[in-house]
Amino acid sequence: MDASLRQKLLEIYHTTRTIAVVGASSTEEKPSHLIPLYLQSQGYRILPVNPHGGELFGEVVYRSLAEITVPVDVVDVFRPAQETPAIAREAIKMGAKVLWLQLGIESEEARQIAEAAGLTVVMNRCMGAMHGALGLGPGPHAPMDTWTLKRGQ
Repeated sequence: MDASLRQKLLEIYHTTRTIAVVGASSTEEKPSHLIPLYLQSQGYRILPVNPHGGELFGEVVYRSLAEITVPVDVVDVFRPAQETPAIAREAIKMGAKVLWLQLGIESEEARQIAEAAGLTVVMNRCMGAMHGALGLGPGPHAPMDTWTLKRGQ
């Protein structure tokens, strides 16, 4: 990872408090469950977004980004690339600072939309894995009992 990317990612992690996770899943084996759970263990507030609603990670599951009424720093996306331009537009409307497309998800259209509105965009990277790779925590693939170190401790 080059120095400018490293610095950009560190800034995102250090300034982020709340992450809306689009495509959050209640299926424990899925990355869209494991990664938000890991990030929550590191002190971030996770707001799950899934059209099925319910409760996840001790939070209400919002059916869409438009339902969220609290400030969100990062919109972390676990949805197919073709859905990301619309998600980028919603992230802009809600005042998010970062659009993060998870590992395997890239969209130049979503990037252009988000960057034109001043958002920082990260694509094709896992938010949990990068947190661990930057030395900010144990990483999501470490045993869960090592996830107790919270940001700022």
